[in-house]
Amino acid sequence: MRQRPVPPRLASLLSRGFHALLALGAHALSPPTCAACDAPLVTPTDLCPPCVATVRCVTTDSLQDVGLPPTCTPTPLVDTSTLLVAHAAYEGAVAVALRRLKYSNRPDLARPLARMLIQAARSAELRADLIVPVPLHPRRLADRGYNQAALLATHLARDLGTTLMARGLSRLHATPQQARLTREERLRNVAGAFRVRRPADLRDRTVILVDDVATTGATLAACTHALLHAGAVAVTALVVARATTDLRAPPTEISAALRAADAHLDPVHTPRALLSL
Repeated sequence: MRQRPVPPRLASLLSRGFHALLALGAHALSPPTCAACDAPLVTPTDLCPPCVATVRCVTTDSLQDVGLPPTCTPTPLVDTSTLLVAHAAYEGAVAVALRRLKYSNRPDLARPLARMLIQAARSAELRADLIVPVPLHPRRLADRGYNQAALLATHLARDLGTTLMARGLSRLHATPQQARLTREERLRNVAGAFRVRRPADLRDRTVILVDDVATTGATLAACTHALLHAGAVAVTALVVARATTDLRAPPTEISAALRAADAHLDPVHTPRALLSL
């Protein structure tokens, strides 16, 4: 009996996933090291003392110049019912560790970074019915071998005892990487790019939406838009770090981009939270 050949994309995903598992196993057997610089750790922490010194939980005063609210407290993302919670500013050791998780085949770093996520969630006293990670397009997932947001969400759901919907959202388009785009390009890039797989599972539920980093907020807002349109009653975006530069788009700009993408929505069947965007 002839065996059917494995599709190239599936073969790539399996190969990347296998190498990611090898990386996880190798680092699990190694002595604990700093998530940012690999320095040996002598205390039960995730960052060495020099790297800890670079972590900044941004205060209101230090953000007045760029017009952003505090990093470590819930802040409006899209409208008054949608909040953004982050552990720290996207800089220093936290930024290095996140880039290693994302681009250097270090899925093992999801655990220490998830502890930062959990700390932020507990500090903000977050509660929800469901946890949903920001999805990758299948092509990007095949290239990377894992979805860093899904890894973070898995640890968070386990710690909080909350139901994880690992495939709650899907990404419809293989959009260019956000890191390479300007603010305006990011907004256009993700508007209308996400959909909910099973809307019935979201209806009348509260959701924690998980990602690694918030820069413009465009990706999180687009995902939130899809979740609310599917029937979720409230969404809180939770990230390890957020940018504190003027690259982050004001909520009004994000909302305008989403309205343009969803101009076809029937107002009768659109949640009130979306109509107020």
